[in-house]
Amino acid sequence: MFHSKIFTTWFATALVVWLCLFYWISSLDFLVAHWHYPAIMVLGAFVAGLTPEGGGAVAFPVLSVFFNIDRVLARDFSLMIQSIGMTSASIFILTHCDTKIRTFKAVGVMIPICFVGFVLGMLTLQSIPVYIIQALFLSLITAFAIAYALSDHRGNRDHLELKSIRDYLLLGAILIVGGMCASLFGTGSDILLYTVLVTRFCMTEKTATRMSIMLMAGISILGYAYRHFIDTNLSPDQYRTWLCAYPVVLFMAPFGAYILSKIDVEWMLKGIVVLNIGQLLYFNINRPSPDKLVASLLFVLVLLFVFLKTMSRLSVRPAADFLSVSVPGREPDSESQETS
Repeated sequence: MFHSKIFTTWFATALVVWLCLFYWISSLDFLVAHWHYPAIMVLGAFVAGLTPEGGGAVAFPVLSVFFNIDRVLARDFSLMIQSIGMTSASIFILTHCDTKIRTFKAVGVMIPICFVGFVLGMLTLQSIPVYIIQALFLSLITAFAIAYALSDHRGNRDHLELKSIRDYLLLGAILIVGGMCASLFGTGSDILLYTVLVTRFCMTEKTATRMSIMLMAGISILGYAYRHFIDTNLSPDQYRTWLCAYPVVLFMAPFGAYILSKIDVEWMLKGIVVLNIGQLLYFNINRPSPDKLVASLLFVLVLLFVFLKTMSRLSVRPAADFLSVSVPGREPDSESQETS
């Protein structure tokens, strides 16, 4: 996995920084008492590097729903831990010998647009009832995972092509909404970006996944900085819990990205579907209420329809569209040209 000097230097430097910070502001006793944070992120960070779902897709519901930790604390932890894990995965991807850097230049423009959405969400959405936020998030990741596993979501382009004003407006709107989702859950912008990349823009699964990882890394860093410098509302214990899971995500997120480059991940997708459905069921079984059930059903049905509808675009797209990426030395036949 340590394929480049840049990534190896990053990993070693980040590990030394962690050791210094841990010695300075945390302790082994605190780590033992909060063992569940690094345990959660073994799976969470691996999922973050392997799929379009960020580590917060595991951290937020487990902390907020299973451990009954305050929703704001769960969101902050997701942002803080992804700022290390998904940054580590992004550096791994960008320094890989097969990576074409120009493919990911667009992410540098996407991140500030998405951050505008994050700030808007921080200013306008934080008073939404907690059960609505929890139901919305669990429905979002469940509907996405089901649609992602069932749909023909494999495009054929390895770079982003924006051909019209409508393309720019659509992508901008998705990024704004994604940033607002991140302000509530600590994740979500990666899922929405991936969906539009593989449907509207016909990008390959792995390239879209990697772009979504880099976007979420940027938003996590900026979101963490916003909470630290603008809100100034992070407690000492939040930094300590961040340090508990820091070394886990530092390794597991790029490890997930490494596995993504090596295997067919269909089996992993099925496991994520089961995990997300289980989380949604637990949310409704634990202290059940009609409001939670109605919100969950409404959100999951609407979102499942949206994701299935958008991802199905690839399966019904005319064959001529896929011939637009021509095979070297081969010209489209006359019938295909007439169809186009």
